[in-house]
Amino acid sequence: MTAATECNIAATQALFAAFGAKDIPAILEYLHPDIVIEFYGPSTIPYAGTYRGLGECRRFFETVLSSVDIHQFDAEEFIAERDKVIVTGHLNLTARSTGRTIDSDFVHVITLKDEKWVRFRDFMNTAEAVAAFS
Repeated sequence: MTAATECNIAATQALFAAFGAKDIPAILEYLHPDIVIEFYGPSTIPYAGTYRGLGECRRFFETVLSSVDIHQFDAEEFIAERDKVIVTGHLNLTARSTGRTIDSDFVHVITLKDEKWVRFRDFMNTAEAVAAFS
């Protein structure tokens, strides 16, 4: 594994830790100014959509953290090559608006530039999220 790949994994792990701590300012430290977040799913999911730039991405993380209670968010594997880190894991959340559960595996595909996230794509069982928020 190259030093750059190790740094990308470390930056990704640090952002995950900041997310777990619900520390928005710390999360923003690991985002590139040109960050793009793509969370796939219909508008029933309050944080679904595409977000560009630090301001919109801050709103994404604030919306996620205000919309769900996190019971489990376990990153199980970090796979890195060149500028990409792929994270697989499992989550268990409760939608605050309905009290229903989201229980799903996830895959995050993260592209980094200068050891900061420049693109984040989230893949999970969106049917679970839609059911929880409906």
